[in-house]
Amino acid sequence: MSRKKCTSIGGQAVIEGVMMRGKSSMATAVRDEKGNIVVESKYITPVSKKNFLFRTPFLRGIFNFIDTMVQGMGTLMRSGEVFEGEAEPGKVEKWFASKKINFYNLVMAFSVVMGLALSIGLFFFLPQLITSGIVALAKIDLQNSSIGLQIAFNFVEGLVRIFIFVGYIALTSLMKDVRRTYMYHGAEHKTISCYENDLELTVENARNMTRIHDRCGTTFMFIVMIVSVLVFSLTGWQGDNLFVRFAIRLALLPVVSGVSYELLKLFAKYDNALVRFFKLPGLLLQKLTTKEPTDDMLEVAIVAFKTVLAMDADNTVPTQSFDTNKSYKKAREELDKVLDKAGCDKADGDWIMCEVLGIGREELTKVTHIRSSKFDQAMQYATKVAEGMPLWKAIGKANFYGYDIIVNEDVLCPRPETEYLAEQVIKLTNADSRVLDMCTGSGCIAIAVAKESGAHVVGIDISDKALAVAKRNIILNGVEEQVTLVESDFWDKVEGKFDVIVSNPPYIETGDILGLDVNVRDYDPHIALDGGEDGMDCYRKIIPKASEYLVDGGSLCLECGIGQAEQIVAMMSEQGYSCNIVKDLEGVDRIVVGKKVDKCLKD
Repeated sequence: MSRKKCTSIGGQAVIEGVMMRGKSSMATAVRDEKGNIVVESKYITPVSKKNFLFRTPFLRGIFNFIDTMVQGMGTLMRSGEVFEGEAEPGKVEKWFASKKINFYNLVMAFSVVMGLALSIGLFFFLPQLITSGIVALAKIDLQNSSIGLQIAFNFVEGLVRIFIFVGYIALTSLMKDVRRTYMYHGAEHKTISCYENDLELTVENARNMTRIHDRCGTTFMFIVMIVSVLVFSLTGWQGDNLFVRFAIRLALLPVVSGVSYELLKLFAKYDNALVRFFKLPGLLLQKLTTKEPTDDMLEVAIVAFKTVLAMDADNTVPTQSFDTNKSYKKAREELDKVLDKAGCDKADGDWIMCEVLGIGREELTKVTHIRSSKFDQAMQYATKVAEGMPLWKAIGKANFYGYDIIVNEDVLCPRPETEYLAEQVIKLTNADSRVLDMCTGSGCIAIAVAKESGAHVVGIDISDKALAVAKRNIILNGVEEQVTLVESDFWDKVEGKFDVIVSNPPYIETGDILGLDVNVRDYDPHIALDGGEDGMDCYRKIIPKASEYLVDGGSLCLECGIGQAEQIVAMMSEQGYSCNIVKDLEGVDRIVVGKKVDKCLKD
């Protein structure tokens, strides 16, 4: 006998995809609703490292069959989650969760048990029932019949079993969804055959392969049927007691499966006339359980096969998971638990979910499910926030005046109060205006002014890191033609005249910085916070020279801290500005707007 090439990789068709299993890994590839191929993979314990029962001839068939069935059922359920998602948990699921029982594992175990029960009832009990009915109608007394007649009776029962099995497959193949599964079954076989014929794993090569394969589970099941006919036919001594015969068949199932498994392994290794004769019925049956796949199905099977091939060869290849749906209610409970434990505001959870889902806060009440990848991203944000990181720094961007602004450790998060400052500048400018944004930081003010009024803005900052962030924000918001950035220590590199000069400079007193909230003290750059001993250092640098760079009638707009507005008005008064103080929503004097005239007034 001549041995042919035989890979250890086998497979199974699942919902809109294929699972491949190798020596130390398994991977399931599924085409999702968007037409993309998604993969879930994991490493498994090789048979060589399992209990000796998985390697002992005749016993290994029993244990490998059970293991394969459990794995297959779990994979089938996981592939379905790619499309159906996870329903809102009901009372039963909540009860099991309260008892710390994994409801998913329980459902899978129940499915396996029910699948076994259905198979045993359909292919073992029903054939006996039918055959016993025939005997009753024929008025044959099996108990007192010859051994030969009893063996013949059991042989007929086996033939009925085979007829039911083939009929079951033929009928299910008429169902649209089952037919598609059979097509993926064909794709699995063609892919494996392509590899075993030393051809490159491409759709073109796989398309020309046969969809019939020696090691198919269908062939195994048919071998089981044939072996059961032979084994059960020799147990004629139990007479016509239906339940006794049924119990004996159940007891002999391990023997049948063990022998069948060894025959399957043997038949797969050799190819000659005798082997082909024994394999022929199972191979013919695959004409029903496999259908010609489409090219996109072959593509899915190839992805699964290549994944296992790579993982079996290199155990450092990372595993993958399906991006399945998760109950939003359950996801939110997990997210809020992380935030609540750290004493975070519940609104943080809302904003995190809005960010990952790309929706407005008012739409959250309509959300029922969230993708696992989105939830994982949300949990990453929540964990950072719980550790003290500002919400928008955790997310990596904030909204300012309706525009997305990238933020990180090199810049301050734009605050709502600063929108009042931008609003004052926007009122004073148009498309012909030139604006100087001193201490631009993230560039949020410059971008808002450029987008809203069309003015040209020069952003100044001493920090090259802050300017790098500002540049990204300028590109993100499409104002490259309107905003120019200059690295400068206040006025050192400023040139030209401006209609408006605006600044939100550092104004925290040096001694107060260590007492700030952890989300400010540990995550904001101190250079953007420290305003000197009294918090006024930057104003002393900006106000005296601002008039040199303002056109006649130009305006100087400054944001300030609590209790600083009066001092700023006094400093600007000395330089000949007429001042107006703008309060924020909390009633705090927040913005000082000054024009070069003789009198300074507080509005």
